[in-house]
Amino acid sequence: MAVLWRLRSKLGFRDVAELLLQRGFEVSYETVQIREFRFAPLISENLRSKRRSRNGRSWYLDETYIKVSGRWRYLYRAIDREGNLLDSMLSEHRDRDAARRFLRHLIDSAGQKPLRMTTDKHPAYTKAIRWIVGRKVTHRHNRYLNNRMEQNHRPIKQRYYPMLGFAKFESASRFCTAFDEFRNYLRVPALDGKQLSASSRRQIFTARWSTLMTELSA
Repeated sequence: MAVLWRLRSKLGFRDVAELLLQRGFEVSYETVQIREFRFAPLISENLRSKRRSRNGRSWYLDETYIKVSGRWRYLYRAIDREGNLLDSMLSEHRDRDAARRFLRHLIDSAGQKPLRMTTDKHPAYTKAIRWIVGRKVTHRHNRYLNNRMEQNHRPIKQRYYPMLGFAKFESASRFCTAFDEFRNYLRVPALDGKQLSASSRRQIFTARWSTLMTELSA
C-alpha cells in the first residue's frame, strides 16, 4: 500500500510514513524507500504483462526531461492512438543510440510492429525507425501531429515536480517506469467516444486497485 500511495499521489517518503502512522504502523521513511526499491519493479512487471498485445498499430513517440543528480536526463515514452501506454525508458542521452535502444525495447514490449509512427523532428528517430522497425512503416515527424504525446507527458511531470529531482539514475528509472505502468492500469478510457460517469469510474478504480492489492499480497 505504501508503494502504491507513492506512485499514485504526490507524496514523499516521509509523507507516506506519516499516513501509515495514522493507521497504526510505525515505520521510518527509509523503510518506505526500501519497500519501493523492492516492490516497484514487481508492480511494473505485473502490469506490463496485463497490457501485452492489447496495443493499437498507430504509435506516438517523444521524450521529456527528468532531473537526476542535478542533471537533465531523458524519459522516452510511447503511446498508441487511444492513449494507452506502450513503453517508457529513462536515458542519460538523447541520441541515435538511445532512440534505437528504446525502439528495440518498445517492439519487444508491444509484441508487434506498428503501421504508423509519429515523432517530433529530432533526426535520431528517422534512421532509428528505418533500422529497427523497417521502411514499410509510415513515419510522420511533425511536432503538431505529436501534440497527443506532449499532453500525455503532463502526469509524470506533475508527479515529478514536487520531488525536486532524483538522487540516482536507477531510482529515477525504477520510479518513472512503475508510475507510468500504474497510471495506465488505473486509466479509464472513453467508451465509444463518450466519457463514463463519475460513479462508473469510481467502481472501476476500486475494482482495479483491489485486484492489484490482492495480487501483490499473494
